[in-house]
Amino acid sequence: MSSELGEGNCLAWAARDPSGVLSPYRFNRRKVGSKDVLIKITHCGICHADVGWTRNLSGNVKYPVVPGHEIVGYVKEVGSNVGKFKVGDRAGVGTFVNSCRECEFCKEKLESDCEKGLTLTFDGIDVDGSVTKGGYSSFIVVDESYCFTIPENLPSAVAAPLLCAGITVYSPMMRHKMNQPGKTLGVIGLGGLGHMAVKFGKAFGLKVTVFSTSVSKKDEAINLLGADNFVISSDEQSMKAMTKSLDFIIHTASGNQDFDPYMSLLRNRGVFVLVAFPMEVKFSPRNLNIGSKIFSGSLTGGTEVTQQMIDFCAANKVYPEIELIPINYCNEALERVVKKDVRYRFVIDVENSLM
Repeated sequence: MSSELGEGNCLAWAARDPSGVLSPYRFNRRKVGSKDVLIKITHCGICHADVGWTRNLSGNVKYPVVPGHEIVGYVKEVGSNVGKFKVGDRAGVGTFVNSCRECEFCKEKLESDCEKGLTLTFDGIDVDGSVTKGGYSSFIVVDESYCFTIPENLPSAVAAPLLCAGITVYSPMMRHKMNQPGKTLGVIGLGGLGHMAVKFGKAFGLKVTVFSTSVSKKDEAINLLGADNFVISSDEQSMKAMTKSLDFIIHTASGNQDFDPYMSLLRNRGVFVLVAFPMEVKFSPRNLNIGSKIFSGSLTGGTEVTQQMIDFCAANKVYPEIELIPINYCNEALERVVKKDVRYRFVIDVENSLM
């Protein structure tokens, strides 16, 4: 058993092959550098990316892989030149832990668009040459520039999903000025990303319509999340009634879709943002060019907008809907993510279950 577990100063759960099955694992974290903070992890959200990496869907995963990039915990140690954190502070870590710091985007705190590429929180290459390992673990060491302060009034369990699911929708919403009360927003898909888009939309004062293929989500969309309208996307009559009614659309659904019916719902100069990864994107240029519409992609957000989002959520009590689980349930949770059987984000109670 000890040989399977490995040796090292950090306890984690890792996948060792493309089966994606996770089990206990030990490894050594790098030493704390002068600008680093050591964070004892208390909570880590589960993202669909965790499924892709643990199962090697890209074909180039470096096993063993410790997933998790929605991390919150307490600072236990700080480097000699750290000025942002002190021992005892809560801190968060998102989808990346380093960038080139030299390109125009990094200099403007838009590190998610780093021209030389990001260092991912797991399965990336760290400053010491080791492979980064994520938040399904007891602690993590990260440069303070890529860590986030967690306000006192924001509970750790709900703060964790903000660091991927939250920022993935908040960043393009701010970039395209969707925080305009009275404007109209369509949200395609109601999972981890979609439910946060609805919550941000309502917090911004938007009129929000949810588009889904599942009528079973109508009650929660309206009564739990506060959406103003719910449309079954396969209902042609309902879709036609929405023609040219939306200022903004955020597409969060993972399945393949026909984009033309949605493009026709945008008003002139409306904005369509894609944050999901369908196999292909097809729509008629006519539906883009007529009305001077914008079609935009987005992935995550830089450090500045991420901290702004965290502070906004704390001030306005914009909390994700979560299911708190022990770490030994992570394999079942990942299966449920695949089956879309989660309302709306799993969060691992690392502090009380990893031992």
